[in-house]
Amino acid sequence: MSHLIAVDWGTSSLRGARLDAAGGVLEEKSAPLGILNVPNGDFAGVFDSLFSDWMKPAGSVCLISGMAGSRQGWVEAPYAACPAGPADLKRHLHWIEPGRIALVPGLSVEQGEVPDVMRGEEVQIFGAMRLAGLRDGQFVLPGTHSKWATVRDGQVTGFRTYMTGEVYGLLGQHSILARTLDADAPLDEAMFLRGVTRAAEGEGLLHNAFGVRALALFDRLSPAQSASYLSGLLIGEEVRTQDLAGDGEVVVIGAPGLTERYALALGHSGVRVRRFGAEATWAGMRAVQP
Repeated sequence: MSHLIAVDWGTSSLRGARLDAAGGVLEEKSAPLGILNVPNGDFAGVFDSLFSDWMKPAGSVCLISGMAGSRQGWVEAPYAACPAGPADLKRHLHWIEPGRIALVPGLSVEQGEVPDVMRGEEVQIFGAMRLAGLRDGQFVLPGTHSKWATVRDGQVTGFRTYMTGEVYGLLGQHSILARTLDADAPLDEAMFLRGVTRAAEGEGLLHNAFGVRALALFDRLSPAQSASYLSGLLIGEEVRTQDLAGDGEVVVIGAPGLTERYALALGHSGVRVRRFGAEATWAGMRAVQP
């Protein structure tokens, strides 16, 4: 199997890796050139400036996942409908240059007449499945818009998106809570888990969020503690709405700082967790390579 160039092209940044036949990383590159930061919309120019040297050997193939395949990206790649596995993504690859450069399509699902979508996370899921030897399970991908996905018999059968990261940013910067919390403070595990516990009581996020301000007014939370407590409320609300009774383990995929919080929240709820980082993306690219 030839070397594969794998690129994860997101909203604010992109990263790429040159992989060997076994999926090992030979070399990595990254740049703050997400789809919203591409000068004059010149995606081809950005790609060539970063990866043209990797593409020189004959037979080189590049797969690009993430927002580069969105309507605001390089070229829109239609979603593959769930249920879907790696073979379905292979069939739906959108070739920019036939045989050389392709966009991974992303997934869509219909739930109660409302569609849901993901781009990039599907690659991470299939990569984690490959690394962990799983064909069934529950997968969580934290981020600005976190995803909870169900996998059965090697296929993503459904998923839900939660605007947790974005809501945290909005509340912490543009709401009344901005005056009472320090969004840059390090994680306070005790306060975070206090928020998770409060969310589990089911009083509702809109009510609980105002409680951050009230607790601060009565000097029961410092600005640093308030940030961790609010984070716990939001992530705890996600966990509260999941049906985890039949899942002995949940796989969490993402950046270490975020996966740590989800592991804490899930562990607090009695759920075992397995965590993966960037290695899931690169393994997933090998899984969908044609």
